[in-house]
Amino acid sequence: MTKLSVNINKIATLRNARGGNLPDVLKAAMDCERFGAQGITVHPRPDERHIRYQDARDLKPLVKTEFNIEGNPEPRFIDLVLEVKPHQVTLVPDAHDAITSNQGWDTVKYRNHLTDIVRTFHQHGIRTSIFVDPDPRMAEAAAYTGTDRVELYTEAYAAGYLKNREAAIAPFAAAAEAATKAGLGLNAGHDLNLDNLRYFVQTIPGILEVSIGHALIADALYYGLETTIQLYLRELKPWLPV
Repeated sequence: MTKLSVNINKIATLRNARGGNLPDVLKAAMDCERFGAQGITVHPRPDERHIRYQDARDLKPLVKTEFNIEGNPEPRFIDLVLEVKPHQVTLVPDAHDAITSNQGWDTVKYRNHLTDIVRTFHQHGIRTSIFVDPDPRMAEAAAYTGTDRVELYTEAYAAGYLKNREAAIAPFAAAAEAATKAGLGLNAGHDLNLDNLRYFVQTIPGILEVSIGHALIADALYYGLETTIQLYLRELKPWLPV
């Protein structure tokens, strides 16, 4: 079954809005695991407007499932990852002023750059994943960097799901097929939610992990965190109808 990694950035956003330590990001991560999450994702940005670099350091000894750190591989981020040594690092081409991730890598143009970064992380035993748009060419080219996985950037799928889910998922199926043929593992994330998640993972076989934050934390306002995580895990069960 596809693993659920909970992105806890929005919990950190709420904490930072008032200062202090409420809600407690570290406790929230441990509770997510206790409630059934199979991974914890953080995405520290240079301005530390949500997850702080120190949060990543503090989380490493506490996370008992899988720890995934996302971000743009600039020098400070690389240093953090090499210090913390998470189970996985996801490379995302974020601009400094991006509100949220808004594009995948051009793995053709940045092949040499990404190859060097992947090699560095592999030397320290860290699995790598590259954030890509639903483009078979980008998925294929990612394989030449030596990365272990790609993460499909699913915003376009989520935006088109209600209008025509078959059309919305078609480019993702093509990119996933190309990545699989190239020997890459598949992750997915961005705007996946309780409405569109099940169709995505059942239509595209082999998704190893989904990283979900914004929608899951928003749902937790209504259902509570424990119930929400269980609802998302239910959507990932392969035997439920779409």
